Amino acid sequence: MKVVATYNIKGGVGKTSAAVNLAALAAASGLRTLLWDLDPQGAASYLFRVRPKVRGGGRKLVRGRSDIAELLRGTDVEGLDLLPADFSYRHMDLVLDEAGKPTRRLRKVLAPLADDYDLAVLDCPPSISLVSESVFEAADALLVPLIPSILTLRTFEQLGEFVDAEVDRRPDIVAFFSMVDWRKRLHREVVQSLPDGRSDIARTSIPAATEVELMGVERSPVVVHAPRSRGARAYASLWAELRERLAL
Repeated sequence: MKVVATYNIKGGVGKTSAAVNLAALAAASGLRTLLWDLDPQGAASYLFRVRPKVRGGGRKLVRGRSDIAELLRGTDVEGLDLLPADFSYRHMDLVLDEAGKPTRRLRKVLAPLADDYDLAVLDCPPSISLVSESVFEAADALLVPLIPSILTLRTFEQLGEFVDAEVDRRPDIVAFFSMVDWRKRLHREVVQSLPDGRSDIARTSIPAATEVELMGVERSPVVVHAPRSRGARAYASLWAELRERLAL
């Protein structure tokens, strides 16, 4: 099972939107797919109309005292299952800190599902913490949405430096431009210039589009409720890039 995590130290940059759409596209392509909503705010769970509640909470799950298979929920997308969020995840740093080898715990939680799924997508909370470090250790690829600006690019560089210095099992780190407004000159210049010659930035960018914003109203991925829209086409292109990188 390959593991992909959508991550950014900041919130509101399109992380959850990427997670739910890529997971839906993966399932539609025939891959047995799991989406784990690690954010205590539960946005991904909300979009799939699943109650953000895990029996026993995050502490029992991380300590290996829950049967993870019994906690999974089906979604309206065939082939896509969800491990929901839980508000107790807000204390997951403390739970991990109490555990032996804390940065390896999430990989251990997922291990029993390795033969049941082809791909796991982790939607991560925005932070630098033991949770994110554990995600970095568990992931084969880290997908980082960036708003086109110089400061966010610097943050991306710092993330790479941190992972290189602190993470034993380094994931493939790939950024993509998110919420791109083509009317803004800076957005156009950054998006058009930086991906050239850089293997760590995807060619595909995700537009700031109304149909993407409406996911909260529709409570479904844009690739499901508006599959022909430019937002859906952009996610499909990003998924094609990611699938090629992961050799899925």
